[in-house]
Amino acid sequence: MGSLAGFAKKASPGKATILALGKAFPHQLVMQEFLVDGYFKNTNCDDPELKQKLTRLCKTTTVKTRYVVMSDEILKKYPELAIEGLPTVKQRLDICNKAVTQMAIEASQACIKSWGRPITDITHVVYVSSSEARLPGGDLYLARGLGLSPETQRVMLYFMGCSGGVSGLRVAKDIAENNPGSRVLLATSETTIIGFKPPSAERPYDLVGVALFGDGAGAMIVGSDPVPSERPLFELHTAIQNFLPNTEKTIDGRLTEEGISFKLARELPQIIEDNIEGFCGKLMGNIGFTNNDYNKMFWAVHPGGPAILNKLEKRLNLLPDKLNASRRALMDYGNASSNTIVYVLEYMLEEESLKMKSLDHEDTDWGLILAFGPGITFEGILARNLTA
Repeated sequence: MGSLAGFAKKASPGKATILALGKAFPHQLVMQEFLVDGYFKNTNCDDPELKQKLTRLCKTTTVKTRYVVMSDEILKKYPELAIEGLPTVKQRLDICNKAVTQMAIEASQACIKSWGRPITDITHVVYVSSSEARLPGGDLYLARGLGLSPETQRVMLYFMGCSGGVSGLRVAKDIAENNPGSRVLLATSETTIIGFKPPSAERPYDLVGVALFGDGAGAMIVGSDPVPSERPLFELHTAIQNFLPNTEKTIDGRLTEEGISFKLARELPQIIEDNIEGFCGKLMGNIGFTNNDYNKMFWAVHPGGPAILNKLEKRLNLLPDKLNASRRALMDYGNASSNTIVYVLEYMLEEESLKMKSLDHEDTDWGLILAFGPGITFEGILARNLTA
């Protein structure tokens, strides 16, 4: 991924940069057009009303394809996963713990290969997941699976939801800037098996997740003061996190004996729209930008769903192409929770490379990396594209 553009711009001394990106997925690819029939067959449900509702949701999400860990083999081995009300958290965690570790290893290996430096140069690991629970955690199993030094310093972020990828990037930035010469591996890994359930008229909100969420892993290498062999992609200028008081129940997730249960309130997109300008203003003010400058920037936004992207685009009066990378990531991978920001950044670099070949190309050096998660928590990073 690191060879898409010219890399003409230099990073500011001491500022953290993203040096490489990587991704990985399970082998099972699901086409959205076949999802409804497959899901109802696998869960032995024949409720026509719920089936119609899921069919409508699958069309409105704009998702076309997704990767998932769930397979016929898993359901044959664990048929209880498709039965309502059974205590299956142990079985789910047995599957998830193994799956997220393998995907995180594969994404990290792809990222390290793109980076081009020896794996022994990694000094820190930040590991993010909302799909596992164990002691020791996935950070240790990732480090062991990659063959990292036992002296590698690790941080683990659990159950951050959709904002986890940008949360992890904020933490990696802090580590890189406060430990000169360090190289931080950020890895995210998620699977929906932790929350897989049969359809139920008592839980119609579950169908939103069925229509929207996907599995996979992402990885980044973060460090300051790149050496000549490194090709920095983005400089991470300023990172902030805010939570909105009294919105704790808007994204409500609970780990139960039946796995994770999520409720997403209908007002979530509107709450994000109502607060996005003030949050972005805090970041943009660092470089003297105002709300008149939204279209002078790039926008790497976690695609929580089309409603969130549409409302953000409308409120900020963004040009139609500003959220292209986010919409493409949603279409190709679904909402893959913490991983998705990696896919958005990859598409952004790909599109930037194509734009540079056109005669009317305009630089969009500065931009925002944004995600929204439980809390409601806003994560944001003011960044500079070093490849533009």
